[in-house]
Amino acid sequence: MAYEQGELFAEASEEEIAQTEFYLERYRDMILFIADFEGNEADMAQVAVDGESARRLSVDDLHADKTANAVILNEKQKWMYERYRVYTFMIFRAYNLIRDPDVKEVIRVRFIQGHSRKETILFTRRGTAASTVDRYIEKGIKMVANSLNQMGFFDEILKRN
Repeated sequence: MAYEQGELFAEASEEEIAQTEFYLERYRDMILFIADFEGNEADMAQVAVDGESARRLSVDDLHADKTANAVILNEKQKWMYERYRVYTFMIFRAYNLIRDPDVKEVIRVRFIQGHSRKETILFTRRGTAASTVDRYIEKGIKMVANSLNQMGFFDEILKRN
């Protein structure tokens, strides 16, 4: 199989860049869910059986089959856990491929640590203008998107959704 040079260094599309920003914004939440699930899986399953969360999975349900709904809820949580593990692993790999230390620092503070834009500006070295931080964020998102594109991240999302 022959490859062309353009395929070796493919650029992410605008849609893929937007998806990357979406997943970067949720990176911290996914990490927290993974940690919570790993530490409390048995408790979460028991709460699903005992609690009201499994009473009705949808407002359209006319009746409640609590036992079956608890199983469905637990399976959904396991599915989300597995997906989040794959997504966060790939996102962190792509983040680690950022070569520019300033861009990498801003992406780490903003998305990996989960701080707001304002906090990111405050945590960045003194004297760095807000517009520069915004440019670093934009550049970093694009760099992560390009790496995720090469890793097959967007194919993985389409395959699982």
